[in-house]
Amino acid sequence: MIKIGLLGCGRISKNHIDSIKTLHTEGLATLATACDILPDRAQAAAASFGPGCAPFTDYAEMLLKADIDLVSICTPSGLHPEQVVQAARAGKHALSEKPAGTRTADVDRAIAACDEAGVKYFVVKQNRFNKTVQLLRKALEVGRFGQVYMIASNIFWTRPQDYYDQAPWRGTWALDGGCLSNQAAHYVDLVQWFGGAVESVQAFSATLARRIEAEDTIVVNLRFRSGALGSINVTVLTYPKNLEGSIIILGEKGTVRIGGVALNKIEQWQFEAPHPMMDEEAQSISYETGSVYGFGHLDFYRHCLDVLDNGAEEMVSGREGRKTVEIIEAAYQSALSGGQVKLGAMPRKN
Repeated sequence: MIKIGLLGCGRISKNHIDSIKTLHTEGLATLATACDILPDRAQAAAASFGPGCAPFTDYAEMLLKADIDLVSICTPSGLHPEQVVQAARAGKHALSEKPAGTRTADVDRAIAACDEAGVKYFVVKQNRFNKTVQLLRKALEVGRFGQVYMIASNIFWTRPQDYYDQAPWRGTWALDGGCLSNQAAHYVDLVQWFGGAVESVQAFSATLARRIEAEDTIVVNLRFRSGALGSINVTVLTYPKNLEGSIIILGEKGTVRIGGVALNKIEQWQFEAPHPMMDEEAQSISYETGSVYGFGHLDFYRHCLDVLDNGAEEMVSGREGRKTVEIIEAAYQSALSGGQVKLGAMPRKN
């Protein structure tokens, strides 16, 4: 049974705890510790899992004293890379919430630390495990679209000012970034996962209505190395509530739109050539969700355990997580400079 230590017991931690509870009933994993600098949060998280989960308020102490195999990091984004480095140096596998960090240079150091220590580095990409997204990926992999022309994603959500006022790190450049880095990170990941390597990025951003350092609204244009074009449009100013989290692929022989609040509904599924099994599944695979997080965390954890226990091929590694950070960082650089930003090459494992 994989023993997990949770670092950060805020908003997203419940999804992790609930997933680990399910894995615990199956004899696959357990939550051994819950750590937060706020004692009440650490104690509440540990108690919510049940007996045997010990609360900590000091991360270094948890790494030193706790019997854990994997650290699940759910802290502010800018802290993720250094906390991954600390886990690696303690010989623990690391699982980081999205995004992997706020700067690619920091993520590179985390990747290098995990390589040196011989531990695994996972980044949460739960939307990749949505049933709707998985089906779209299958259609893309078997070539149903032909040449892909365009990939577009809209993330039209709402975050009131009191959301940012809950914690001083929210909306800051150092620890969070704006709506692209926070709310849209999973969609940035999917756009590049479907479109392949990104050649260049151009963006316009604005802080229109929220009292934060970073942006509350942004439009990002992408040019893929394949020649296809992409766009990511994000705002947290949608009135009166979250409207959609969608992705559209337009190709030579197919058009698909997955929408809903969180990629939970197939709204268009049209291809030149039929595929009876896949097309029938597309008619029934949509589901309802009241959460923008969706239901992918459990399947994400199952994949990570499969990698650790059975040597399965990694699809959510630190290097995969770096791609998202690189695009976000390029978008912010473009919005600041007003020009295109070309992306560099991925670092290679020695």
